[in-house]
Amino acid sequence: MPRPHQQGDAGTREGAVLLRDAARHSAARRTALSLAGVASAGAGLLLPAALGRALDLLLAGADATRWVLLCAALVLLATVLDAATTVLHGTLDARTTAWLRHRATGQVLALGPRAQDRFPAGELVARLVGNAAAAGTAPAARAGLPAAVAVPVGGVVALALIDPWLAVVLLAGAPPLWFLLRALSRDTAACVADYQRVQGRMAAALAEAVAGRRTIRAAGLQERETARILRPLPALSEAGHRMWRVQGRAAARAVAVAPLLQLAVVAAAGLLLARHRLTAGELLAASRYAVLATGVGALVGQLTSVARARAAAGRLGELHAVPAPDHGDRRLPEGGPGRLQLRGVTARRGGRTVLDGVDLVVPGGSTLAVVGRSGSGKSLLAALAARLADPDAGEVLLDGVPLRELSREELRTAVACAFDRPVLLGTTVEDALALGLPHPSPARVREAARTAHADDFVRRLPAGYATVCADAPRSGGESQRLGLARAFARGGRLLVLDDALSSLDTVTEHRITEALTAPGTHGTRLLVAHRAATAARADAVAWLDGGRVRAVGPHAALWHDPDYRAVFGGADDEEEDRR
Repeated sequence: MPRPHQQGDAGTREGAVLLRDAARHSAARRTALSLAGVASAGAGLLLPAALGRALDLLLAGADATRWVLLCAALVLLATVLDAATTVLHGTLDARTTAWLRHRATGQVLALGPRAQDRFPAGELVARLVGNAAAAGTAPAARAGLPAAVAVPVGGVVALALIDPWLAVVLLAGAPPLWFLLRALSRDTAACVADYQRVQGRMAAALAEAVAGRRTIRAAGLQERETARILRPLPALSEAGHRMWRVQGRAAARAVAVAPLLQLAVVAAAGLLLARHRLTAGELLAASRYAVLATGVGALVGQLTSVARARAAAGRLGELHAVPAPDHGDRRLPEGGPGRLQLRGVTARRGGRTVLDGVDLVVPGGSTLAVVGRSGSGKSLLAALAARLADPDAGEVLLDGVPLRELSREELRTAVACAFDRPVLLGTTVEDALALGLPHPSPARVREAARTAHADDFVRRLPAGYATVCADAPRSGGESQRLGLARAFARGGRLLVLDDALSSLDTVTEHRITEALTAPGTHGTRLLVAHRAATAARADAVAWLDGGRVRAVGPHAALWHDPDYRAVFGGADDEEEDRR
């Protein structure tokens, strides 16, 4: 497991790559925004010179119509360009945010359960929603930097063209502004990163509370959970106040330095006017250029936006720094029976070895029940068998082919899964049951529902199989039957049931396990079992104890061991098994 600072470094690198790719994705709009911004800045820089020239002509009694019209044209052009910049800025932010969310969502889905092993659900939501939106402002912020730099640089150049001494006076006080901007960029990035980290912790706590809302309400723990969720609030407030203090100090220093520089330039221009080296119009232009040259507010805003976007991109980069599982291009042998084999499999979670050197063979076409006490590694073994996780050592094979070497399509066609808390994805119930099928068939879906004993209650829904999932009230057991039906519809060589029968009543479980273990049933079944009756109907039982396979054999043979009986609670389950 990488250390936190290593994760942060990797996230920063991946975040930089994301921003680079995002800039390429929006190259045309970014270029247009940058050009529009620079053109608007150019119009703003030409306007003082045009105004000064018009003033000189008016004071001399000459015709200044052409220059007045030029001033009006420059104002109109700047207005149009500002409007275009606003539109381009908004659309670029939206498109980039959508692109980053698409990339991040794809990464989370590619990681599968690995994502939540590394990041809590609330953290994932915070990164996909808030951080993606903040990082999405990066291309526009960077595209605005040339214009933000062009204004003060253009102001200095214009002063030098009016009289070199004016530029010298201004540049004499420029170093404080430079150090101010540099410190602002560095300090803002650190403050924003802290703020976003605290936001992520609060989002994670909130997601946990929402998931366990019934338990919280039943136990009367609303106030305690509210306090737990809001516990990081002082740290969030401190990070926010620190960020505002950094920007406030920068603004205060800029306000203190800029007017002094402007006053110095105007005073120098006044002396030059008194010596007849400047005209009144040039004095007017110089005073305006002094304001433009010292007006670093736009630049401060752009640098702050870039710093925020980089910090947010770093948090998105931490998602991309977690390697997604690689897939090969091999296919399974034709007509294989679905023989599952684990060779020296070791898997660790959170620094703890959950499975340690597991060797296990499940003959093709048979049913293996996996039993053991809580924490013995049953669910992790099931995840490894379905390649929802990879072992840290050893390998898992299906019909002699390592799962790592199978193509994604071959793997997901060959292996079907059902879980203890299935989530129905799809518009209607029929869509949910046909999820992932290359050629969905209503007949196949209904046959799978009948096997899972879900057909009767689905037909009682308001629109039957066409009922919208959100409008289909169901109990925990009914949800599990729908999850089983979805797995049965997929078929394949290997069916992995991770505690997928736990919420079923005894009669329904008995009927489903009988259907699973009936002679002639196609495919291999791996069942994580908590009831003795379920284990008794399997062809064999793998007994996990302390992360190792303690024994493999028929349930009836293992039942003579009191430690094995204790896994199921002893005599009560023995009586249930007899019935």
